[in-house]
Amino acid sequence: MSEQSFEQMLNESFKTIHTGEVVEGTVISVKPDEIILNIGYKSDGVLTKNEYSNDNSIDLTQVVKEGDTMDVKVLKTNDADGQVILSYKRLALDRGNKRIEEAYNNQEVLTAKVVQVLDGGLTVVVDEVRIFIPASLVSDTYEKDLSKYEGQEIQFVVTEYNPKRRRYIGNRKMLITAEKAEQAKKLFETIGVGDVVEGTVKNVTDFGAFIDLGGADGLLHISEMSWGRVENPKKTFKVGDTVKVQIKGIDGSKIALSRKFDDENPWKDADSKYAVGNEVTGKVARMTDFGAFIELEPGIDALLHVSQIAREHIEKPSDVLSIGQEVTAKIVDFNEADRKISLSIKALTAPEQTEAEEDGDVVSVDIEKAIAEQDAE
Repeated sequence: MSEQSFEQMLNESFKTIHTGEVVEGTVISVKPDEIILNIGYKSDGVLTKNEYSNDNSIDLTQVVKEGDTMDVKVLKTNDADGQVILSYKRLALDRGNKRIEEAYNNQEVLTAKVVQVLDGGLTVVVDEVRIFIPASLVSDTYEKDLSKYEGQEIQFVVTEYNPKRRRYIGNRKMLITAEKAEQAKKLFETIGVGDVVEGTVKNVTDFGAFIDLGGADGLLHISEMSWGRVENPKKTFKVGDTVKVQIKGIDGSKIALSRKFDDENPWKDADSKYAVGNEVTGKVARMTDFGAFIELEPGIDALLHVSQIAREHIEKPSDVLSIGQEVTAKIVDFNEADRKISLSIKALTAPEQTEAEEDGDVVSVDIEKAIAEQDAE
C-alpha cells in the first residue's frame, strides 16, 4: 500500500467538518486560558478563553474539566499550525440571540450579573449577549454613582432588540416603577387618617422630611415634627432613620404626616400645672418688641409681655432678657381652648399691686399670630 493511499484512508476514517458547523467535542485537556477538544476530526480542536466567554476574568480550569462534552462552532478548519479553531461563545451568542428575542417579544423579566460599570450605564451578559442598560434606565431616581451595581445581579426587561447592529437595551426603571405603583396601590388601600405607621426617612429639607411608607412618600412638615419647637429638621432626622408617624391627612397621592401624638400632648394636663396663680420657671425661647416667649416645656410657650417683665418701664424685652435665660414668673392668664398662657414677673415682685392695676397692665396678644409674624421675618 502506498504512503499516499494510507493517508487517504486515514483521512477517510475521520468525519468531515466545515467552517460554521456546530460539532460536539470532548475535553481532553484544560488550561486556564485554553481548552483542547476531541471533535472526531484528524486534528483536535482548540478553544481559547476569548472564544469561550466574554468574561475576561474567567479561569477555564474552574468551569470545565476533562471528559466534559460541549457543543462548539467551527471557526477555522486548518490554521497556520494545522489546528481546528473553535468557539463556544459564538454558538452561545447565536442561541442567546434567540433567547433575548423571545424575552423581548414576551417582555420577560431577566436576571443577570453586572459585568461592567460605565459612565453612561451598566452592561450585563445573558447567554453571551451583552445588554446595555443606560444610566437613565437603571433606577427611577437619578444615580450619579453606579459603582454599587458592580458584580450585582439585577432584574430588567429588554426594550430594544437589534441583532444586526448588536444593539440590545435593557430597562430596570420600568420594573421599579411598576413595583412601586403596585406597592402604592396596596398602601392606599390599607392606610387611613389617624393610623400610626413606621417609615424610613428618605430625604430631609429645611421645611420637613419625606418619609418612605413602603409604596409612597409622606411629608412630615417641620411644624408636625414635635410638640416642641424644631429649629432645623436636619439636626433632628437623617436619611435612613426609622420613624413612627401618624397619618394626618390624605389628598390624592399626597400624604401628610405628624409626630404630634395625642398621648404625648403637653396640653393634656396643662390646666392643673399652669393654673392661674401658679409660679413657673422656663427659658426664654424667642423675643419680639412686645414681649418674650417663655418655653415652660417642649410644646408649651407662654407670653411674658414687656409690661409684665418689671415694675419699671422697659422699652423692649431684649434690654433685660436674653435667649436661653431662665426666668420665674406667675401665671396670670390661662386659656386652654386657644392654648395661650400669659406670665408676669411683676406679679411676683409687686404683690401689693392692686387688682385694678394688674388688669390695666395685662395686654391681650394673639400668640399664634405673633409667632407666625416672627417666623415670617
